[in-house]
Amino acid sequence: MMLLGVTDVNAQGTSDKVTVYETFVYTSDQLANDISKLNDERDSSRGYLGDLFSATTGSMKGIASGYVTSFIDLGVSAIGALVTRNARHKKEWEEAVKKENVYQTVINSVSEMSDFYDAPSFDGAMDPKGMRFDGIGCLRKDGSDTTFYISCHIDRSKLYRIINHSKFELVLDTLILSPTHSNLPNTQLSIPFSFEDRKNFTLSMDINISSSWMNEIVQLQKNQELGSFHINIPVDPNVLDSKGFLRYVRHQDEAPKYRVLGECFIVPRSYMGFRDERDNFKDCWGTGEYKLSVIINESCEVTDQYRANWKNDYKYRKEMTQKNKELGLLEQTWQVVSKQNWNEITQSWVITTLKAPAKIISNDLIDRMGLNDK
Repeated sequence: MMLLGVTDVNAQGTSDKVTVYETFVYTSDQLANDISKLNDERDSSRGYLGDLFSATTGSMKGIASGYVTSFIDLGVSAIGALVTRNARHKKEWEEAVKKENVYQTVINSVSEMSDFYDAPSFDGAMDPKGMRFDGIGCLRKDGSDTTFYISCHIDRSKLYRIINHSKFELVLDTLILSPTHSNLPNTQLSIPFSFEDRKNFTLSMDINISSSWMNEIVQLQKNQELGSFHINIPVDPNVLDSKGFLRYVRHQDEAPKYRVLGECFIVPRSYMGFRDERDNFKDCWGTGEYKLSVIINESCEVTDQYRANWKNDYKYRKEMTQKNKELGLLEQTWQVVSKQNWNEITQSWVITTLKAPAKIISNDLIDRMGLNDK
């Protein structure tokens, strides 16, 4: 996998720390065998048709190592009310802190990711044989240190749902999470996360999968949502280790501690009929293309102790704001630069998205982040 790490970028005199989210779409050679054990093998025409498509097995992208999605966030978020010149009052402080207590990261694939299955099918659009998609994970690093990691795979205890209903479910198997290493407070001011000031830290994750396909009567189904998943993880400070991390690994056949709500249809194969060497028209369905969208939300609340000390905190914020004249980000235009390419060495898709105020984006920054069109 290609890891971009953390970079200090100086753009137009502003120093910003760049964090990288990498979202992995896992694949599995064993999954298709597990599904087959629960379902009688279907008779399918091989011979010429099998030979015709045997060459495609080695050319399917994303099979060996999975897909990779990278999201780059310059950590520049508006603090809104703090840059105003209104009189000091509690309402302004409350509004500012309310904005700081929520941070959202949106990760989208730029174009369709191919090969939900390892080979075309001669049996139908919803034939699960050769299914390789096996789940989704997301990683954020600070240099060489992992500050956030979540991994979900297809729930092996519910494979019967693929056979009976053409749907699959996910189960959370690995989690590394630290509120003190999160994106909260969502501000450029020098205010670290503290459990004395913040409570009820919660991370939530929404995963949406969609697809477009052509059926056998030449009807195009465009950007149809196949399913969604939701994960909600409240963090109790008492379960954190000495370094402030929540670490969880689900052992095989163990009931998950954190539920993944939702379900998703397997990706419909697109119709791709053709004529064989005898000029007989044959029905065939492809390997499945789909799009992925991941939304990560971090949220918390203010403690009673912090709220009671709001006047001193407000004074500190005003002093810090006056020292930094670059905080008027609410009035700036945001720009998103994205790129998706196939990495032959790692056998994976790499999707990079750079989000920042427009005035920070420069050709030099785009080049250094590998977002040019070379």
